[in-house]
Amino acid sequence: MILSELRDYLQMHRRVALKDMAYRFDTDQDALRGMLQKWISKGRVKKLPTGTACSSGCCKCDSASLEMYEWVD
Repeated sequence: MILSELRDYLQMHRRVALKDMAYRFDTDQDALRGMLQKWISKGRVKKLPTGTACSSGCCKCDSASLEMYEWVD
């Protein structure tokens, strides 16, 4: 996976849990954090506060355990 694939995924979904990205890209969460940090440093992604719910609205996950990221336009 390259940074542009991660960017495209975040742009499409807007708000995504780290575990969902790890599953989608079959990549270790720590490796993703490093890639996400690149986008954070450019001001394109922000890490959301603990407890932030995802945008799917399914309520199946415990929002307190999710590490959420959001694409910033």
